[in-house]
Amino acid sequence: MPNLIPNLIEDKFHDECGIFGIYNHPEAAHLAYLGLYAQQHRGQESAGIVSSNGRKICHHKAMGQVAEVFSEDVLKGLKGWLAIGHTRYSTAGDTVLLNAQPLLAGFNKGLVALAHNGNLTNARQLRKRLEESGNIFHTTSDTEVILHLIARSAKRDFEEALADSLLQIEGAYSLVLLHGDRLYAVRDPRGFRPLVIGMIARSETLPLGPDLGNEETYVFASETCAFDLIGAKYVGELPPGEIARVDAGGLHRFRFAPETPHSFCIFEHVYFSRPDSVIFGRSVHASREALGRRLAREAPADADIVVPVPDSGVAAALGYSAESGLPFKFGLIRNHYVGRTFIEPEQSIRDFGVKLKLNPVRSLLEGQRVVLVDDSIVRGTTSRKIVRIIREAGAKEVHVRVSCPPTVGPCYYGIDTPTQKELIAANYDVEGIRKYIGADSLAYLSLEGLREAVSDTRGEFCTACYTGNYPTKVSTVQLETATRR
Repeated sequence: MPNLIPNLIEDKFHDECGIFGIYNHPEAAHLAYLGLYAQQHRGQESAGIVSSNGRKICHHKAMGQVAEVFSEDVLKGLKGWLAIGHTRYSTAGDTVLLNAQPLLAGFNKGLVALAHNGNLTNARQLRKRLEESGNIFHTTSDTEVILHLIARSAKRDFEEALADSLLQIEGAYSLVLLHGDRLYAVRDPRGFRPLVIGMIARSETLPLGPDLGNEETYVFASETCAFDLIGAKYVGELPPGEIARVDAGGLHRFRFAPETPHSFCIFEHVYFSRPDSVIFGRSVHASREALGRRLAREAPADADIVVPVPDSGVAAALGYSAESGLPFKFGLIRNHYVGRTFIEPEQSIRDFGVKLKLNPVRSLLEGQRVVLVDDSIVRGTTSRKIVRIIREAGAKEVHVRVSCPPTVGPCYYGIDTPTQKELIAANYDVEGIRKYIGADSLAYLSLEGLREAVSDTRGEFCTACYTGNYPTKVSTVQLETATRR
């Protein structure tokens, strides 16, 4: 009987969600599909697209990855010239189709479609208040709270109602919405999660949708890698605390909240985002290579080769190799074709899950003193298995280097993390972790080095997972439980 394996390498934070929006393109749904495909790494549980011609809405969503959810026939049925899409890994709410996004709701302000990346820290209190007032919820997702707040707002104008609802929620949210013939994008005042703006140049041969004229095609996404695939030009970020509206008059932006200190998620640069993306105005690959260079200066090792844990440790390992002068070697090969299921042998094989995904290159490792570079250690279980695999391949020594500080706190802003009790660095010092994973030495990048590597000269990044100092109020209940509910 095949076994479900949602993540073979379990010693990682789980990805959050990816969102995409497009206005004024005759193949809006097809481009939304491609935009989600490029952001598949941000969520693999479900995917959905809502499209519209400004009057009629079409939608499709299902459990599974983007290529599994959308066929050519499905995409042909998603007609219209504006669309939003979502690929999900749940950080709040159960893993069921009801929670798949975009969410649709009809009320006195019209039909609204909404896709959300992030996590609302006061969703539980708001939901309780709304339910006590008679509101009926159809999902367990925190995103639905936003729709109920819009519906209940005393403001009759949709934009005013949207702004009114946003001022009641706390936490992390990057949103794309469809309302009538308008596309909206929203970013929370602290800017926890990224949201970028792009444009597609008009071509004389490009067929236009009805009543579109010669307006520009605007796109929004969680990451710029979505723009590269569809030929969109990166314009910039939507500033924190702003709403963007795209309509027949073009792109309009306005603030809905006062200026607030920024809290950009630093883990986007450490691990989450694709290295070919520009996030928070900076190349992710450049940041990760800088992390590795700084790590080599802070924690040199008497070794022969530098080996990354693929794929997330590659850029940092390149930086470590360049700074240290030690040769870079792909001593671990990742199997990119491992699916969601496998037929497990009846006889137990030690480290089977990791071996299925990572295999050592014995000819490179045998007799070598290895610097093993990874982006993070969360529980420590997988790091322990990888160290053991490298030793069994003949390595003389294994020196583990981690391109971020020890992870001591869960995230409540859109990342699925273990509880504090499950975070190894919250319960053991570096020496205790070294003994547990079986390395000859272990060193983490300092917080100062992390900030320097991402050019955080103004203290605009959230580092709560490394310090335990949260930029917003976090309830006692949240501190005692994992983000995923």
